[in-house]
Amino acid sequence: MVVPDPAALMNWSSAGVTDRGRRRARNEDALLLRPHARIYAVADGMGGHAAGNVASQTAIEVLAAAFERAPSPRIGSATLARRLLGVFNDANHAILEHAARHRECAGMGTTLTAMVPLAGSDQCVIGHVGDSRAYRLRAGELTQLTRDHTWVQQQVDAGMLTFAEARHHPLASVLSRVLGTAAVGPADTLVVDAAPGDIFLLSTDGLTTMLDDQDVRELLSQPVPPAELTKSLIDAANERGGLDNTTVVVVASGRG
Repeated sequence: MVVPDPAALMNWSSAGVTDRGRRRARNEDALLLRPHARIYAVADGMGGHAAGNVASQTAIEVLAAAFERAPSPRIGSATLARRLLGVFNDANHAILEHAARHRECAGMGTTLTAMVPLAGSDQCVIGHVGDSRAYRLRAGELTQLTRDHTWVQQQVDAGMLTFAEARHHPLASVLSRVLGTAAVGPADTLVVDAAPGDIFLLSTDGLTTMLDDQDVRELLSQPVPPAELTKSLIDAANERGGLDNTTVVVVASGRG
């Protein structure tokens, strides 16, 4: 799917895919692809029974309801970041309330990574909780924009583990922050610049546990539309084993 945004200084084309993978019985990921409102997101749910799917879908629904229309071109990046932080808090409350009403959903949670390009600006606002990620490919260089909320990332930050050790650590999937817990910390928000030719990737960890950054960089560097990039990423994750659900959203920028 390729959808330009003629109202913005930058135009954007996008595509998204979610896939169950080869080992999981169900898909507990969810995505939001709403080009007309300039909102893109991925979520990775967790919990017993079907609760992970409920948590991720709840977060996406709250986000979608908050961004039925594109933000005004007059809104600044700081204001939009505060708005996105509020929506993440609303999603957290919605998940907690659902779990309180449905005992089978107790303990469910979800990651959430969302991106909103600003109209009339070369900037994007990103909100993030958990270990789903946002990347930017620019001129062949891949940059991870978000920082994982995991125990192993805390150890890396403290100098106790190397990045390579963290990647293969048995506790690599232990989250330190997630939507759906009363003790959740605030979401991270950041403002990043966008230039024509940039490619942004939002992904759940089903991709990044199967592929390293070099793999991702090579796949995103293909001169093909976003829909073909998403297919290549999903196929590559499944070819490596497809141990988890995998969800990817690719958003490419260009000059209007």
